[in-house]
Amino acid sequence: MDNCIFCKIINGEIPSKVAYEDEFVFAFHDINPIAPVHILIVPRTHISTLNDTGPEQKALLGQMALVCKNLARQYNVDEKGYRFVINCGEDGGQEVQHLHAHLIGGRPLGDIATG
Repeated sequence: MDNCIFCKIINGEIPSKVAYEDEFVFAFHDINPIAPVHILIVPRTHISTLNDTGPEQKALLGQMALVCKNLARQYNVDEKGYRFVINCGEDGGQEVQHLHAHLIGGRPLGDIATG
């Protein structure tokens, strides 16, 4: 999608601090972190929301979860805890219309919300 900020980040048109990449997902540090570790895990293929996935994305969604787990270990938040969050739609707090997951950790999270 031409105007999608995440597509531009994935394509290198907008710089980012890359945390991980493979053929399916691209992970980068959030520019407005709400915790010491705040990484976005984004499919390379443009999918607007979680509601736009089907059985054909089962492996992709699993890869996003595995990448989250591995990044949590890499950034030393796996033992104390972290959040793996997918916001869906306006009321769900999704600000960018490209499916993405947040890895958030590094401090007690309490009742914080993610944007």
